[in-house]
Amino acid sequence: MDFAEEVKKSQIIFIPGGFSGGDEPDGSAKFITSFFRNEAVKNAVTDLLENREGLMLGICNGFQALIKLGLVPYGKIMDTDESCPTLTFNTIARHQSKIVRTRIASNKSPWLARTKVGDVYNVAISHGEGRFFASEELVKELAKNGQIATQYVNLKGEATDDIRYNPNNSVLAVEGITSFDGRILGKMGHSERIGNGLYKNVYGEYDMEMFKSAVEFFK
Repeated sequence: MDFAEEVKKSQIIFIPGGFSGGDEPDGSAKFITSFFRNEAVKNAVTDLLENREGLMLGICNGFQALIKLGLVPYGKIMDTDESCPTLTFNTIARHQSKIVRTRIASNKSPWLARTKVGDVYNVAISHGEGRFFASEELVKELAKNGQIATQYVNLKGEATDDIRYNPNNSVLAVEGITSFDGRILGKMGHSERIGNGLYKNVYGEYDMEMFKSAVEFFK
């Protein structure tokens, strides 16, 4: 399959999680980013975003790829450097796999159109490199622009750095961010893992209706 040609016919690109590359440090992200930096693929993605108002979503390893490509928070494939935000090792120094709570901090993204600011959702996480890190200046800018989409929260719905609720010690409890216009969303939690009977013993709302929101965006 010619992926670049498929992108030219698509309106949405979704990069899911998965332990490609053995999930060595940056393993999956390096694998995915090298693919998207192919000239034909890069041009097709640029056309999707700049000329056809398409959407992109990256979850877990997909989020790592989006951030290392520059697609979040900058909205385009670019060369990143030490001034750019990143996702790095959990400060607990081991893999975390559990259910956490996240709060909608901004719903400017079309992916979150069916949510309200302040809504709290349970989400499954499974990662060893999920700590969002950026300079204080950049974090303030993202917050001002409404680009911090979701944050890890405690049982009171408050953003926190408590390791029981913020599993990787992300700066400002950031779980997900967007491009400036919101059409590209990256998040660590597996919000795609929804379905009847999946979480019978952990109560809470899980479905952000992201995919339904994305489809409605094009209507």
